Amino acid sequence: MGFPFDLLSDEDEAVCQQFGVIKMKKMYGKQVRGIERSTFVLDSGHAIRREWRGVKVPGHAQEVLDFVKTL
Repeated sequence: MGFPFDLLSDEDEAVCQQFGVIKMKKMYGKQVRGIERSTFVLDSGHAIRREWRGVKVPGHAQEVLDFVKTL
């Protein structure tokens, strides 16, 4: 796709565990294990500069973009 950043595949959920995003959720009234929608901005040294947890989609992309522009 030509993205100017790397994408990550986390088949064994090791990174999900490190970021603490695996949660129990309800789907169709049943408890299921899933990933909490989250966004993390890391710097070139891999330090977390900002995180958003429990993300709701409307307006989120703009909020992240506005933050990244301040770096």
